[in-house]
Amino acid sequence: MQSLIGVPVVLPLLAAGLKLAIGGRLRRLQAMISIVTLALVLVISGTLLIAADHLGPLVTSLGSWPAPVGITLVADRLSTLMLVVSSAVTLCVMVYSLSSAHLDQEHDAPMAIFHPAFLVMVAGVCDAFLSGDLFNLFVAFEMLLGGSYVLLTFGGTQPRIRAGATYTVMGLASSMLFLIALAVAYAATGTLSMAQLAGRFAGLPGHIKLLVELTLLLVFAIKAAVFPLSAWLPDSYPTAPASATAVFAGLLTKVGVYSIIRLEALLFPGGPVAGLLMWLALATMLVGVLGAVAQSDIKRMLSFTLVSHIGFMVFGVALSSEAGMAGAVFYVAHHITVQTSLFLVTGLIERRTGTTSVDRLGGLARLTPVIAVLFFLPAMNLSGIPPMSGFLAKLLLVQAGVADGRPQALVLVAGGLLTSLLTLYAVAKTWGKAFWRAPQEAEEGDGSGDGEVATTTAMPVALIGSTAALVALGLSYTLLAGPMSALATRTGAELLARTPYITAVLGEER
Repeated sequence: MQSLIGVPVVLPLLAAGLKLAIGGRLRRLQAMISIVTLALVLVISGTLLIAADHLGPLVTSLGSWPAPVGITLVADRLSTLMLVVSSAVTLCVMVYSLSSAHLDQEHDAPMAIFHPAFLVMVAGVCDAFLSGDLFNLFVAFEMLLGGSYVLLTFGGTQPRIRAGATYTVMGLASSMLFLIALAVAYAATGTLSMAQLAGRFAGLPGHIKLLVELTLLLVFAIKAAVFPLSAWLPDSYPTAPASATAVFAGLLTKVGVYSIIRLEALLFPGGPVAGLLMWLALATMLVGVLGAVAQSDIKRMLSFTLVSHIGFMVFGVALSSEAGMAGAVFYVAHHITVQTSLFLVTGLIERRTGTTSVDRLGGLARLTPVIAVLFFLPAMNLSGIPPMSGFLAKLLLVQAGVADGRPQALVLVAGGLLTSLLTLYAVAKTWGKAFWRAPQEAEEGDGSGDGEVATTTAMPVALIGSTAALVALGLSYTLLAGPMSALATRTGAELLARTPYITAVLGEER
């Protein structure tokens, strides 16, 4: 089983190289390579999740160099759950992008670059989830950022280049800070293996340990878009193609959240930063949702709700309890799926009408009832309407906060409830304007061509089907609420126990 751990990283890289070698030729073969690769990654990820849940953390050392010398990949419950959810999401997004390219007749050289970059990004995401040492985590971030730079600026339009410049600057700044944190950690402990660091940090002077923790937290907070380091996101993500925006919004910020979970649970459990995380979580929730309420564009509204709901995940981490970690893990899995599906549906709206401005939309419920249903279901799920998975994830966090009992935790519970109500208001406002009101009430375009109705009225089955599959996956979390909650609870317990992870990597408790 250990031999399968590196496959989700290596397989997309091999497929990307093969697709680059083929170039713009053999389009059906290229599409098949992408679909088969991501489907295999999904199957292998599911196999690893079952094995990790029954056998405990699985470890492989690349190049036969054992930890802590070599590159170690670790598949525990958290990493394999993230692999399964992310691979399912990226498979649906790949089908969507292939269908979109076919519809637009985009078979020239740019599309020959888009999908290899997508696969490189997928490899980076998988590597980040499996990484057992901080330097390899840095490499994984650089890999996924390299692919995302290409996807974000794809097409070379002025808004995309401008947004790409902002995203690149933020990525380079966080990478430089990451290297500084790695240098300090290595100088203080002599290792970058996370299993070894878990033991060696305990013996460090408090101020050095705090310095490393804050520097790493700053890096991961930038990548996760935690307030006040989230200003770059609403201006960057909405400009990319729909398939790229969907995977950025649903997945890339969660790699940052995953890193925060791993940082606080394995390396600095119960540290003094927990109180700071609580206030950051509250500010992220409220500032993000207030920004969402003020928006008149669907993409920007969803971008601000993305920022807001990162706060819920940080809330669970900040509680430093098994229940809090379980709620955070459940929420991450739920949000990856729901947020991605909403951006894919928004891409369908833009393709059908030529705009995502709610002021210029109207009557979509009658014009495109399928798209209306596909938007309504994940929007309600995002808002936390019972009995959907969004409600269940929030319920786990609220219960954990109440059980904690500290004033800060209770304030966070109140902030989370308010954020949920405002999220419902934001998506209900969007629904009322774009889908429910009469088309005659919508504003006319400004003549810029932004709001011209698209000439394509019928969309391929694959385009609708991939979006519907992702919406159905989000709804399935409600049907599987019992098993998923139990898995999240076991994951939270394993994270805070730390011993299973350390023993699996080092062979003994250190």
